[in-house]
Amino acid sequence: MHSHSIAPWTHQHEFLGEHHDRNERRIWIVVALTLAMMVGEIIGGTVFGSLALVADGWHMSTHAAALSISALAYLYARRHVRNERFAFGTGKLGELAAFASAMVLAMIALLIGYESVERLVNPVPIAYGEALAIAVLGLAVNLGSAWLLGGEHHHHGHHHDHGVHGDHDNDHNQADDQDAHGHGHGHGGHHAHDLNLRSAYIHVLADAATSVLAILGLLAAGLFGWTWMDPIVGLVGTAVILGWAYGLVRDAGAVLLDTVPDPKLSAAVRTTLETDGDRVSDLHLWRVGPGHLAAIVALVSDHPKPAAVYKARLAHLHGLSHVTVEVAQCGSSHDSGGDHDRHPHPA
Repeated sequence: MHSHSIAPWTHQHEFLGEHHDRNERRIWIVVALTLAMMVGEIIGGTVFGSLALVADGWHMSTHAAALSISALAYLYARRHVRNERFAFGTGKLGELAAFASAMVLAMIALLIGYESVERLVNPVPIAYGEALAIAVLGLAVNLGSAWLLGGEHHHHGHHHDHGVHGDHDNDHNQADDQDAHGHGHGHGGHHAHDLNLRSAYIHVLADAATSVLAILGLLAAGLFGWTWMDPIVGLVGTAVILGWAYGLVRDAGAVLLDTVPDPKLSAAVRTTLETDGDRVSDLHLWRVGPGHLAAIVALVSDHPKPAAVYKARLAHLHGLSHVTVEVAQCGSSHDSGGDHDRHPHPA
């Protein structure tokens, strides 16, 4: 047994988004704002005998709960970033939170839709002045929250250089902007996007949209006597929010199910490695965190080279934070490295 240190070949699986800490702080501020608004409305409604105010306060509580899911996900991911129980780190915890948050958003939308249909069938008298004041106050809080959360642009992720000496994992140090290389997300977004932040942003945006629609509906009902407008705009709000929730479920679900986040990058990996008769027999590319992609590549070659040679070829491809390469000699049924799924190779 050699006594040499293996430190140069080992590394942490830290795949958090580049602005993880900043985003976490901002979401906690928005949670505090939402809770303050909620408590104020419930207490105010109880003191002044306003059912509308109390109802809106409890409506805010559902958004506060969903935003808290996002905030706690950031906290948990940060605290457990070096926990070895997570095979590829805690970078995808944000997608799990986003998925749960989208479910809450969909339920809120359906509840608004149900209440709107009920109001259409059985109209109830509305205290227009009071309801309008609540909607304007809610809009102000939500616009402030949206401004806090909407500052995310396209960023590149952190990458760590651990050398290219071994047959297994290797992180490339790439500081260039990923956007310049056109590697888009499978559903139109970018793989550097923080879906947890986006889910929180959509929650406050949904609340702002319902406030705007409520203001329009109340003005139409109050000025022109169109009492049916209020529930109609409620149904419009339901459709809009359900659309946003679906988009969030689709994108978060795609990451949680390890779908290929970037077909162009996948094709580029194949093109880069398939030279001098070498062939890629198996390729897995998936997202392990905002701005971080992992790849496992199996190669078949007549003249196998060390895995480090193949990894070095991939160094110019931006977004790859974790690369594992295994090489098999053509005609051999055994890989030179790794214990992943094997398929017989033709002689």
